[in-house]
Amino acid sequence: MSDLQSSVDSHKQSAAEQRLATPEGRLEFIKATLSCWLGTTMEYVDFALYGLATGLVFSKVFFPNVTPTVALLSSFATYSVGFLARPIGAIFFGRLGDRKGRKFVLVTTIALMGISTTLIGFIPSYATIGIWAPLILVMLRFVQGFGAGAELSGATVMLGEYAPPKHRGLIASIIGIGSNSGTLIASAVWLLVLMLDDEDVVSWGWRIPFILSAVIAIAATLIRRHVRETPVFEQEQNELKQRQAQPQPQPQTVTSTQSPVETPSSKTSFWARNKAFFVMLGLRIGENGPSYLAQGFVIGYVVESLKVSKTVATSAVFIASLLGFFVIPFAGWLSDRYGRRIVYRWFCFLLMLYAVPAYMFLETRDPFIVASIIVIGMCLASLGIFGVQAAYGVELFGVRNRYSKMALAKELGGILSGGTASLVASALLKHYQTWWPIAIYFAAMAGIGFFTTFFAPETRGRDLNAVEDAI
Repeated sequence: MSDLQSSVDSHKQSAAEQRLATPEGRLEFIKATLSCWLGTTMEYVDFALYGLATGLVFSKVFFPNVTPTVALLSSFATYSVGFLARPIGAIFFGRLGDRKGRKFVLVTTIALMGISTTLIGFIPSYATIGIWAPLILVMLRFVQGFGAGAELSGATVMLGEYAPPKHRGLIASIIGIGSNSGTLIASAVWLLVLMLDDEDVVSWGWRIPFILSAVIAIAATLIRRHVRETPVFEQEQNELKQRQAQPQPQPQTVTSTQSPVETPSSKTSFWARNKAFFVMLGLRIGENGPSYLAQGFVIGYVVESLKVSKTVATSAVFIASLLGFFVIPFAGWLSDRYGRRIVYRWFCFLLMLYAVPAYMFLETRDPFIVASIIVIGMCLASLGIFGVQAAYGVELFGVRNRYSKMALAKELGGILSGGTASLVASALLKHYQTWWPIAIYFAAMAGIGFFTTFFAPETRGRDLNAVEDAI
């Protein structure tokens, strides 16, 4: 199916538009948008808080008795633990989301993430309880990952299924704005924390951002409890009830010369068609790996290895987050105008070109150059490409397994790229003691996304009530 734009069914595609035509529907859309934005903000507050804390203080708080490089490696190892839980959460909650509804799952996942993130702020240091400190950190990271495994995909599915087809790229990109808001909030709070003395930051200051994250989690949970299900899911459930109410045909005896008749369930089972799953996997690797290197690993690298001031890195993240409020919706709009595939391909290509010059110029240690490299990397890898991926991922899958397939593909891609990116990059740095293997690793992951686009369909404007996957 090379161009799915022409396959949009005018009756089915209007489910979201019909609801938006009423005042009640517009109010539901606003609540759904707000809840998805807050939920994704919560997930990326967690990501950014943990990424910044890992690069800035966790090596001292939880791994004080080893060399700085080994401590950084150990900190990023605990960072990766959450990613091991994410596919488990994706499978568990994704199947629930396809059966029970998007809302049911999203209320649960935001509560899990909020509780575990807040509790991290209360973990005693290694100096207080010894080895129990990093063990508790690992346990809470696992719980975070279990909830986060279905949070981002669920919010993306909900917003994509609420959006009218012509503007789905732009509206679904609000998920990216949520991630950007989380990064912005986390970096802003960290900038305030870093105004304290270094000893105060390590002893108690780092706890403040984690504890304050409870405010976002509570607000998102309360709003999500009052959000209506998506029009696409409601229509699918209504059609399913109608099919179940119809008289079932009597089974026919199949002779040896007849071919078995394919039933709807055989065509729409979870593993019936896998190409879209692997396309999403490749697209995710091309985005997630570079994103975590551009936003997570580079913080620890410039602070611990290059000895650049902490405020340079956190200020760069803050500036990039501000720019994200323009970059993300612009990328979504571009995908509505020119198509998902070509815009995604260009972002991956630009990341491949960015890798070597970026890490080479970081070695200058010049504050302006270092900050500029971080800002550009985040705008390409963590913001722009993510704004395109939201609608693309939703449109790749059929309605009955959309949540579970998309969540699993994204989280497996996350493990293969983002979840291990900082750990692999730290190990490469420790072994080679230079920047170029990290740059090659960065470009290779972006290259996977680039080449995947040549096997991916164009899905812009696809009917989201279609049962089959896009390919």
